[in-house]
Amino acid sequence: MIMKRILILANNDIGLYKFRKELIEELTKEYKVYISLPDGGFIPNLLELGCEFINTPISRRGANPFTDLKLILNYIKIIKQVKPNIVLTYTIKPNIYGGIVCRMYKIPYIVNVTGLGSAVENGGLIQRITLWLYKIALKKAYCVFFQNIENQEEFVNKKKLIRCKYKLIPGSGVNIEQYKTDNYPKDNYINFLYVSRIMKEKGIEEYLEAAKYIKSKYPNTIFHIVGFCEEEYQDKLVELEKKGIIKYHGFQRDVLEFYRKAHCIIHPTYYPEGMSNVLLESAACGRAIITTNRSGCREVVNDNVNGYLIEPRNVNDLIIKIEKFLKLSYPEKKQMGIEGRKKVENEFDRKIIVETYLENIKEVLR
Repeated sequence: MIMKRILILANNDIGLYKFRKELIEELTKEYKVYISLPDGGFIPNLLELGCEFINTPISRRGANPFTDLKLILNYIKIIKQVKPNIVLTYTIKPNIYGGIVCRMYKIPYIVNVTGLGSAVENGGLIQRITLWLYKIALKKAYCVFFQNIENQEEFVNKKKLIRCKYKLIPGSGVNIEQYKTDNYPKDNYINFLYVSRIMKEKGIEEYLEAAKYIKSKYPNTIFHIVGFCEEEYQDKLVELEKKGIIKYHGFQRDVLEFYRKAHCIIHPTYYPEGMSNVLLESAACGRAIITTNRSGCREVVNDNVNGYLIEPRNVNDLIIKIEKFLKLSYPEKKQMGIEGRKKVENEFDRKIIVETYLENIKEVLR
């Protein structure tokens, strides 16, 4: 019997492997799976899962219409070659341009809105163009998955972009067997951890300012940073590390050991997240969280139970919550992590997302 073909359109290998690996593992058991995305260091890992890789360059944050036209033409070529029975898309450009091409060729497709992105969040002409393109792209989608209720409300009720089936899912979920609760570290030194791309919208400036203040007042604190650095921050990180204010570890393929050594993860982002994977992984590892009171972050935190919520771009509020955490006893810090683990187990197990995808795919292919 000829295997049915599934094509996955994504914009980077890291996210596809780390957050969709379990789904791909299930799909390759029953279907021929093709992945279309730019080349990267995790492609060998994806190939090991049984995928067939199609190298597809994407300018993730660029707005050059000629580059985007080239992406559309690439998607047309890929659709003609692969002849997929269904297409799964993730992130803005694959969602929009992949959706448009699938609509043209009457291929069933399932869209995952992994966040609104800066283009939609910041308003203006780019926002209007993006939403207009989304409306065209989503018109014939089989189903649209949303990762938080505010994104769903924006698309469905406020902008009226979709009339097809849609569903709210708990982000990308987290593999609770991989990210296990480990022994809570001793509190001779309190380790705070920032894991993210080092960029303004992810709250790096607030984190660094808070680190300067807290480190001067509480010398037994250590502020760790893990993530790919935007060039504009490189010199600043080097300078602060020389002064002993932070420890910068660069980009890491595996951040699990950093979660285990941390007492608290700080994620002061005001980027339009779908659902923060950093927070899901942190909570799964039994670590307290300090994060922004905005969609994509607040869903993971019961305030004062497994962490603290802060106002976006508010350094003073971040400092207050860090001090509040430092004043907790060791058992209280540990208990925050335990409560986070319970929350993730009950609400964010990745198996929920995998089962939802498999159910919808089977409905389409019937």
